[in-house]
Amino acid sequence: MKTQLPLSFITLIFVVLTLNFASALVVDAEYIVLYPGEEGRIEIEVENNFDFDIEKISIALELSDVPFVPISSSEKDIEDLDEDDEDTSTFRIRASTDITPGDYDIPYVVRYTNAENSSIEQEEKNGSFGIRVSARTNIDFSVESKDNIVGQQGTISLKVINQGLGEVKFVSVQIFPNGYELLSADKIYIGNIDSDDSDFATFDVLFGSPTPILSAKVEYKDFDNKAQTETIGLPVKVYTREKALELGLIKNANYVPYVIGGGILVLWYIVRKVKKRRRNKKREGR
Repeated sequence: MKTQLPLSFITLIFVVLTLNFASALVVDAEYIVLYPGEEGRIEIEVENNFDFDIEKISIALELSDVPFVPISSSEKDIEDLDEDDEDTSTFRIRASTDITPGDYDIPYVVRYTNAENSSIEQEEKNGSFGIRVSARTNIDFSVESKDNIVGQQGTISLKVINQGLGEVKFVSVQIFPNGYELLSADKIYIGNIDSDDSDFATFDVLFGSPTPILSAKVEYKDFDNKAQTETIGLPVKVYTREKALELGLIKNANYVPYVIGGGILVLWYIVRKVKKRRRNKKREGR
């Protein structure tokens, strides 16, 4: 047989739970974004939702295990907070210069006492709030070429160099021919490039001018996942055939062995014909 609880008892439980939920110390910290080595200001609001006043309040940031350092002080005091009252404390911190970009949790502890009951020992509330360390994008470009002689088939490569502290993602390169004929696809997907790394986009071309330009559009997403586009125009070093011969990059075809070989064959053929003709004359004289 099932026993049903009285409605009044259920209501009482609900009210008690609601009061316990509402009676709390609420800590709210401002979300900020920093860059490596940069200072930032964090505002932390403490709200007294207890049904009593509190005093001897202190807020301390626990920074010993995270790559941040406090500017001036990591702890602030609040004299007292009446019931349903609030106050804000401001902290300044600096991100380490060699910090790895990403999301971090900053631990804190709030200590307080019940102003209406001195027999209760000091209490604590532990928690954390988030900070994001971003990375400024720093992309550089250079050009490399192979078999770069007018009239010859070769390659043009765009080197994408990530000099920033954060990864760049979904990198693609689209090329626009200027002084050469494109023999391969005009767009190449590179992918992700880590910090302090580089990658290439290489295109097959037929060089038609000694002064071509690598005109390209580079698209990627930065560390904060924002789409970026850069348009570049870089000169490509290409040699005329005469300059390539002068520098020894190519050599003129050497036909002398073929001429000598051909001459020997012709001479052999003539001698053979003459000898054959003499043999035939001797046979006819008999």
